[in-house]
Amino acid sequence: MGLFRREKEPPREGDKQEYVSPSQWKMIWRAFRKHRLGNVGMAIILVLIVGAVFAEFFAPYDYKDQYNSYSFSPPSTLHFRSESGFSLRPFVYKTKRTFDRETYRPVFTEDTSKKYYIRLFVRGSEYRLLGLFKTNIHFFGARSEDGDEAMVFLFGADAYGRDLFTRVMIGGRISLAVGPFVILLGFPISIFLGGISGYYGGGVDMFLQRFGEVFMAIPGLPILLVIGAALSGFGLSAVLVFFGIIGALTIVSWAGMARVIRGQVLAIRQMDFVSSAKAAGASDVRIIIRHIAPNVTSYLVVAATLTIPGMMLSEAALSFLGYGIHEPMTSWGQLLNAATNISGIQEHPWLLIPGVFIVISVLAFNFMGDALRDAVDPFSIV
Repeated sequence: MGLFRREKEPPREGDKQEYVSPSQWKMIWRAFRKHRLGNVGMAIILVLIVGAVFAEFFAPYDYKDQYNSYSFSPPSTLHFRSESGFSLRPFVYKTKRTFDRETYRPVFTEDTSKKYYIRLFVRGSEYRLLGLFKTNIHFFGARSEDGDEAMVFLFGADAYGRDLFTRVMIGGRISLAVGPFVILLGFPISIFLGGISGYYGGGVDMFLQRFGEVFMAIPGLPILLVIGAALSGFGLSAVLVFFGIIGALTIVSWAGMARVIRGQVLAIRQMDFVSSAKAAGASDVRIIIRHIAPNVTSYLVVAATLTIPGMMLSEAALSFLGYGIHEPMTSWGQLLNAATNISGIQEHPWLLIPGVFIVISVLAFNFMGDALRDAVDPFSIV
């Protein structure tokens, strides 16, 4: 008898069945998955984040290494066919820099006498993975059959012969981190002041709103330019300049978010469940934490995803104008600073590649933010 297990009988007609309602976050996730552009945006953001976190591994060289003989080298051409036939393994040729006697401009020609195949997990310059583990393994490199190495510039090189692909990977850390840092600093201020203003109202609301309007009246771009110029002029380190820019962006952005949160709290505090909690003797802290905050959280998630691209564009504009991130750190906006004249862009169009990453990342965040906004809409059909 013990060898046989009784199967669970199906529910009979008339039996009571327990219905478990999905949580709010499950319903939001279910609605988000139906938004195709939102899923595409989230996938792109995840790829960019992984590339930025493990930038030293994916990049073939150190972002500070200079190869003067490859100044303004164009992107390397990946070959699959040669005189000997077709090859499934991509390879490159070594390039030699010469000068055109008529235009006096550098010209890079390929030496087709030897193939340098693209190999995975090769050894190169040493670095610390995640800042912890010392290693010299890189994702790819170009080597011939006899072990000779060739330079491979997927995105070309800049004026100092530095690999642009490597610098784009490293620069993604700064560009993608600016928005989250501003949110970590600015959102607590906005939530605290906006929540107090909306919950208590009266004189407190009047004072905090006038206080916030002072910051909203500050012209954003001129203040950012002044602060960026001051930070650079003081000779501070690149790290301090980075956090100074984050502080400046927080100053000019927190007041608008606080006003929106104030309106949210002002509407929620009039609802029946908040009145019931007050009648039951719940304290203000408990009402704010248990009843009001959960109803604002979904909006904050959406606001965060829509705030990040704006902060990225602000940092890129500052760095492009020379008032933001500076050497030895780099960002996508700072890399675009090299493409400030028309003649340079015409001769070296690959210098605009960092701008492509800015556009793609901003669009991805906007797609994901739009999908989240639709998902948290209480009137949307799940």
